[in-house]
Order: sequence, then structure tokens, then C-alpha cells
Amino acid sequence: MSDDRRSAITIIALLGSVFSPYYARARARGAADPLMHCSMNVALYGPRADRWAFTERPRRAVLRSPRSLAIGPSLMEWSGGELRVAFDEITAPLPSRLSGAVRLRPAAPAPGAAGAPAEIALDGRGRHRWAPVAPIARAEVELTHPSLRFTGSAYLDTNAGDEPLERAFERWTWSRAVGADGIALTYDVRRRDGTRLLFGRAFDAGGGARDLPPLAPRPLGDTRWGLERHIAADPGSTPRLLRAYEDTPFYARSLAAATFGGAPATVVHEALSLDRFASPWVQLLLPFRMRRAA
Repeated sequence: MSDDRRSAITIIALLGSVFSPYYARARARGAADPLMHCSMNVALYGPRADRWAFTERPRRAVLRSPRSLAIGPSLMEWSGGELRVAFDEITAPLPSRLSGAVRLRPAAPAPGAAGAPAEIALDGRGRHRWAPVAPIARAEVELTHPSLRFTGSAYLDTNAGDEPLERAFERWTWSRAVGADGIALTYDVRRRDGTRLLFGRAFDAGGGARDLPPLAPRPLGDTRWGLERHIAADPGSTPRLLRAYEDTPFYARSLAAATFGGAPATVVHEALSLDRFASPWVQLLLPFRMRRAA
């Protein structure tokens, strides 16, 4: 997110695209190859217009090494302590070019064994795992299509799973809050077995981490699709919605203001309903937001 909060970009490399209707259909027929459903999802939120690119590609379009990942014409690669991302994608539903480069420099590695990020199980069986790789980072963004440059606060994490998300979870909300003394990460996960995970941790630029004081789900208001939004923040606080980045039947990404441990922060927030995602009417709508390469 740019320092002036006017621009933002999200890039997600998916090996086995969890939100792909094509992958869901393949799984319904039996064992499915996740590498037949890969994508470099790029979402740009600009001062004049937003753009969204999500093209699913098969195994032959994927190249992997210990330090790099290429999916079609887009590449992520670690080099000299920074993550370099180059992408050249076509937007949906209206086709246009979305291309450029991002350089992400971690301020400090996430706490963990031997410098590796510490994984956190989101479910009760350890089949779904999340790890913050670079909770605090800076990024330089230079786009050619459209022409746009900015620098700002950045973040990198990773998720892995051994089964479809909708099998383990009903819904979740996630947030990354940027404050004066560091950042706060939260997960509020509702599981299929009736249990709940409410997680909050603060990170500083030196690589230190600490648990946040007890949090409570605070309302942020429903989306235009009627999707419930709340932020795990200080009890009794009143978060404010600043901008809606994504507003879909099952997923919302937002910019908000909230307080964590008594400190005000700017929050990037997501709300996900897996019940909505798994419904037949949403599965029919998904192809309008994504392309599938031949």
C-alpha cells in the first residue's frame, strides 16, 4: 500500500487455485492435479481505476526452483535478500494489460526456527497452515500498464493446505494493521467442527513478536452482497471502513481504521465465507472474474 494510501497492489501465487471452479469440478470427479490449476492473481487499486487479473494455467506453464516461481509470463524470485515480482497479465472481465514489477524488502525475518517463519495451524488437525514470511516490509512498485509508480508498506505470507478450504472452515476474517510501532496480524477463524481460532500477534521492525491483548470481533458493516464484515480488534472499539477494495458474493477486501492494544492503526482486512463460495450460484459466477489459458 502506498504511503499516501491512494494506491495498493496484491499479488498471490496459487499452486492449486483454491477458488477455481475448474479445480473444484476436477476434484468432484476424483483425484485432481493441483498443478493443472495455477495462477498469478494481480489486483491493482489505483487512484483513478482498479484492475484485476486472474488467469488459470496448467502444469506446463509452471516452473519452480528453491528461490523462484514462474506461472505463465509472471515470475516471483528471491534475489539479494529481496523478493522481485515481474508480471504481465490480462485483466477480467474486460480484457486489458496489467504489467509491471514489484521489489519487496523485508525489514526483518519473521521469528521462527533457523530464520524460517513459524507456521500456525488454522484448523484443529494441522491440515491448513499459515506463516508470515515478512510481516514488515517495504515495496517499490513500477507499472508499465497502466503507468504508475509508488512506494509503501508491504507484507508477505504463505498458506498451505491438504484439503479444500470449504471442507474445514465456515468463514474467516484476517487483518494486517499498520501502527506507529509496528504491525498487528489477526485471524478469526470459524471451523466446521464448531471450534474457533481468534489469533492476534504484533511484530516490530527488529523482528520481535508478542501476543496482542485479548481481542473481540467488532462490526465493520455488511458489504453490498450482504457479506458480514468484522475486525478482531480492541473490545469496545469502533472500526471505520475507509475503502472497499473487493466486494464479491463470498469475499471482501477492505481498508479500514481500528485500534489494537489501544493504538490506532490503518488496516487491510479480508472477510471470507466458505459457505457462500461453495454454493452453486457463486460457482456459476466465478468464471466471469477469471480466465483459463488454453
